[in-house]
Amino acid sequence: MGGVTVLTASYAGAASAPAYARLAGLVAALPGEQLVRRDAGPSALAYTSAADAIAAASSLRESASEAPAGELLRIALHTAPTAVLAARHADQLLDITNPGQTLLTARIAAAVEGFAGPGGVGPGDERVGGIRLADLGVHRLRDLGSPERIFELTSTGLPVRSLDLVPNNLPVMFTSFVGRATQVAALRTQLAGSRLVTLTGPGGSGKTRLAAQTAAQLAERWPDGVWWVDLSAVTDSSQLPEVVAAAIGLLVEPGDRLLIGQLRTKQALICLDNCEQIIEGVAEFVVALHTGCPEITVLATSREPLNLPGESTWQVPALSPDEARTLFLERFGIATDAEDAVRSICAKLDGIPLAVELAAAWGRVLTPEQLEAGLADRFGLLTKNVRGVAARQRTLAASIDWSYDLLDEDERRVFRRLAVFSGGFGLDAVQAVTEQPGVLEIHARLVDKSLVVSDGGRYRLLETIREYAATRATADDAVQDRHLDHYLQVAEAAEPLLDKDRDAWRALIEPDRENFRAALEHGLSAPDPDRGRRLAAALGWLWNLQATGHEGIGYLRRAIDRAPDDRTLLQARLLYGYATVADTVDPFGYDAAGRGLDLATELGDDRLTSLFLALKAVGEFFTDFQKAWDLTAEGVRLADGIGNEHARNANVALQCVLLSLWDRHDELRPLLDRAADGLMSSGERGIASTVLTTWSESAMSTGEPRKAVELAERALAAAEPLADFHRVGTARAQLASVLVRVGRADEARTLMRPLLELAESGSVVPNLGQVMSVISYWTGEYAAAVEWLAPAVAPDGPLAGTFVPAMLLPTVAAAKRALGEDATELLEHVVDLARRYNLPRILADALDQLGRAAIAVRPDTAVELLHEALTIRVDHGLRTYLIDSLESLALLAIHTNRPADAARLASAASAARNELGLATPADRPDLPTSDEPPLALDEAVAYARRTRGTRGRPSSGWASLTPTEQQVVALAVEGLSNPEIGERLFMSRGTVKTHLAHVYTKLGVANRTELASLKKP
Repeated sequence: MGGVTVLTASYAGAASAPAYARLAGLVAALPGEQLVRRDAGPSALAYTSAADAIAAASSLRESASEAPAGELLRIALHTAPTAVLAARHADQLLDITNPGQTLLTARIAAAVEGFAGPGGVGPGDERVGGIRLADLGVHRLRDLGSPERIFELTSTGLPVRSLDLVPNNLPVMFTSFVGRATQVAALRTQLAGSRLVTLTGPGGSGKTRLAAQTAAQLAERWPDGVWWVDLSAVTDSSQLPEVVAAAIGLLVEPGDRLLIGQLRTKQALICLDNCEQIIEGVAEFVVALHTGCPEITVLATSREPLNLPGESTWQVPALSPDEARTLFLERFGIATDAEDAVRSICAKLDGIPLAVELAAAWGRVLTPEQLEAGLADRFGLLTKNVRGVAARQRTLAASIDWSYDLLDEDERRVFRRLAVFSGGFGLDAVQAVTEQPGVLEIHARLVDKSLVVSDGGRYRLLETIREYAATRATADDAVQDRHLDHYLQVAEAAEPLLDKDRDAWRALIEPDRENFRAALEHGLSAPDPDRGRRLAAALGWLWNLQATGHEGIGYLRRAIDRAPDDRTLLQARLLYGYATVADTVDPFGYDAAGRGLDLATELGDDRLTSLFLALKAVGEFFTDFQKAWDLTAEGVRLADGIGNEHARNANVALQCVLLSLWDRHDELRPLLDRAADGLMSSGERGIASTVLTTWSESAMSTGEPRKAVELAERALAAAEPLADFHRVGTARAQLASVLVRVGRADEARTLMRPLLELAESGSVVPNLGQVMSVISYWTGEYAAAVEWLAPAVAPDGPLAGTFVPAMLLPTVAAAKRALGEDATELLEHVVDLARRYNLPRILADALDQLGRAAIAVRPDTAVELLHEALTIRVDHGLRTYLIDSLESLALLAIHTNRPADAARLASAASAARNELGLATPADRPDLPTSDEPPLALDEAVAYARRTRGTRGRPSSGWASLTPTEQQVVALAVEGLSNPEIGERLFMSRGTVKTHLAHVYTKLGVANRTELASLKKP
């Protein structure tokens, strides 16, 4: 006989932790494969030879006898086709094993060559493989299987602690009991504290099996027996005493007087199974039993509670996903690697044990994938014809029919109408949709009868139950219109919260997402789509949550297209909803923002117009910063005019991003604080997260890396409740990028791991390539840094015509240079892009890298490039990057034979890096150090500009003008007035006048006319 033999071992009673540690060591020293126990069960070893397992048991017993607590050791062995089945049965055998005993099942005895006995087993002492076994006879284990013969390895003379020690009539179960360890443990506690415990749940939920298994586990508590009474065939409650007496084996007479008299002094557990069809009679009987029999405990199963004082009710939950999977695979009986299909089947069947077993019964005919597809008709598929199984357990529909037939007509009507709900629902929805007098009381009865699940103040139907209710619906139960009306009223009443408190809006709307979906489908498919379109408009922001943007723009586009020529405010709101969602999932697709802006302007709605201006600016942002700014400036003007802070913040948020890209940090900071606080206070977490991310990057650039980390953490905390991987991904990317730059690379990688897993599953994760490239570069993985950014910077890629490549190419160039490649052409392209989009930080980075590359071959050019980069960084307050400039100029000083200057600059750079808490890039060159105290950062910059052959800017001439002064000159020469220049460059007319005064002095002119006549070299 083949198979796997499993040895399990454990101590009886409360052995100490050191004793169990010694046991683990003894087991580990034995031959055999040690099994990993998910349930923290006893130590277990697997063997391919039954004889080897018996020899190991003898060896373990001998070793344990020499250690403290060895006399408490119990050992059990069993042989089965698989290790899982063998271990489970060995555990059951171990439960009835006394301290000092080693028990074996007949299967292991039969598996050993040389066994002699009638039919392979027999009474008396037998020899197995030269080892003497004591035949202990036939016993029932607590798994409720059929009785089986048990053997003992060496005889202790102790009776086994089998189910037969206690009088009982517990039913024989022909299949294994899977999972439910938590429920059995909880019921043990319930039965210790209550004389009436009722297991409730819908048909097929496993009430009977759980009750029987619990009774078997606890049988020793009741010396006068554990008695099982099946009431499924009893329809007259007057028959109840007779049925109970017959089950226990007592004398019977009409009524319960004689029965109660015979039980008055007994300590017993009576299990009443399937009470629901005579629930009133059972309740009366239990009251009489408890009144007259103080030591009788009742364990009942019913689809509704008995509602008696002192009753402890236990709602039987569905199987966990892992338990349902295990049950399916065990009943399926055929090895399969279709893991996804199996888990999908179990989820679709709500983890209902009967449904899972009925599905698995098709294992000889259908694959898991075919079964999954067939569940579209679950009630037709889930049937089986097994002899000895009650009719109501042969099909899924029959199981639920049993409950439905016990309902009165009002209960049936409400039950059928509840099928309209998807997911959970509240009592207000029940009242609005069913339109049934006394519905709250009826609904409560349906909860009691296990047809409706109560779930933290809300309610739901298991999907299997909901589909059954739908099959019972009549024309009178067509409640989709009332369902749509109710959820439309909820959504429209909640709309004011979108401007005041989006967290409150989300808390109100999000729980009913499934119902809103159903209502939208019904409303948008109706001949008159008006209600569906209104609902779509009211729910626009919902699709920014839970990464459901693509689904959302599908609904919104349908709503728009149902009335394509509509020029009302409703159409404008739909366009706004579409544009807000498309911002993150399809920014270059359908131009809802442009169409909506035209319509809102036509309608004279300043609030919507301002909001559309912000969205329109987002569309222009990628290619034309100035146009984007102009749009947001108009949006701010309109919002201020009507006092709408929400619309104002929507525009200011994009202005913050633009100012950050332009490195105008002094102007940026006042806007950031107000915008972030305003957006968070109104619950606009998505845009608030964007503002905080922008602030974080600004802090990193301007010499505040610790604050940058704090702000990035705030950005992530703002985004996470939205559960939208676009917002969360962007915030995680920012936090990871600042963490790696402050030397916390391992944390950065850990933070990105979930996003990497999303990307591996096919999702498009924002900024993933950018941040992984930064992490790779800072940790010296230069080839990976280049590879991560290749798609985003491809000349023919979707971002090629935007500013994005300019932001990414400096990292690519730095990585290529670290690999020994020439990046000159690439960096010159970055310079062109940075000047076109006015990106000072990026321009300085590219110039600095070009300068470093030129040191050895064109030192004069290197001087110009490095000092231009330094000047840009000084003028724009980019303190963090001044460190790079100092190190570049130190390299230049080494090449031009000025070691003291090189050491002074390098030491200052290193000190500044340490002071700010910045990491050192892996490709930092070896630089000299100085014995002198390091210069402060600003002092070192001044020293660098003072001690070069080309010392920063000259004091006069065109080269002396700052970048801002050059912009002012260009606009003045075009003929713009001071106010016009100020509006264009976002500065006051007084600031323009000051810049022009400096320009006149540096160029030696007196007025605009002379300025215009000068020719710029």
